[in-house]
This record gives sequence, C-alpha cells and structure tokens, in this order.
Amino acid sequence: MKKIVKNDSVMVLSGKSRGKTGKVLKVFTEKGRAVVEGVNLIKRHQRPTKDLPRGGIVEKEGSIHISNLKVICPKCTRPTRIGIKILEDKSKVRFCKHSDCGEII
Repeated sequence: MKKIVKNDSVMVLSGKSRGKTGKVLKVFTEKGRAVVEGVNLIKRHQRPTKDLPRGGIVEKEGSIHISNLKVICPKCTRPTRIGIKILEDKSKVRFCKHSDCGEII
C-alpha cells in the first residue's frame, strides 16, 4: 500500500516550495515522485497546438520527490507520518501517527 496517493492533502518539507500545501494530482510510484497542485511551478515553452493556438510560455506543476512531502491529517490538520494497519477483515488502512490522533486516513 502506498503512503501518498492521489487527492491527498500534503505539505512540502524542503526545496523552493517549502511550507506550501496542496492536493496531489498524480503519483509516479516507479520514480518515487508526485505532482502537487500549485507547488514546484516550472515554465514550459509550448509549441502551438489546437488547444493553445498561439503557443508561448506556460506555467505548470513539476514533479517533486515523495520524501519531501508529508500528508496532512484531516482530523488534527497537522503534517504527519503515515502508518499502515491491517484490520480484522485483512484489509490495509493508512493512519495518522500522531500519538493523540491515530485517525484512519
């Protein structure tokens, strides 16, 4: 089971976007990277296409390494480490590792 998945709310721990929060748009598990909304913006020189007839310089999100991200717990609203529990029905769930929270994410 993955610790960071699509639609998680995450906080950036290091890099030029340090301290920013956003929603995970895409996860590349084999590369260990994720694309986060509004974080690590890069400028891309775009060739004219049907969608963008004039072309030009477009800002879009670049990927960021998963080790630089922490999931924000929906209950305690703090950046937290993620643990994995196996329930009685043999299903795996993610949970907040803060001692006073323990909420299933």
